[in-house]
Amino acid sequence: MRIKAFYGTSENAVKTQIWIAITVYVLVAIIKKRLNLEMSLYTILQILSVTLFEKIPILQALSTTAYTNQNADSYKQPNLFE
Repeated sequence: MRIKAFYGTSENAVKTQIWIAITVYVLVAIIKKRLNLEMSLYTILQILSVTLFEKIPILQALSTTAYTNQNADSYKQPNLFE
């Protein structure tokens, strides 16, 4: 777990940011265990950060077939307005 920078510098802000980082780490570890994922926690965090505002199930976002090809055109999002 790494915190690159703190957004607030007061004691309360730093403590809050540390607790948030710990909470996210534990939640991702729980997701990894429950879904029996083989990828690292770091990889899961990166995928979740990229798909943060997409409306897709977590299991679909973390499926290996969706991200095996690095070509951006290979993974098309469904058109929600059709």
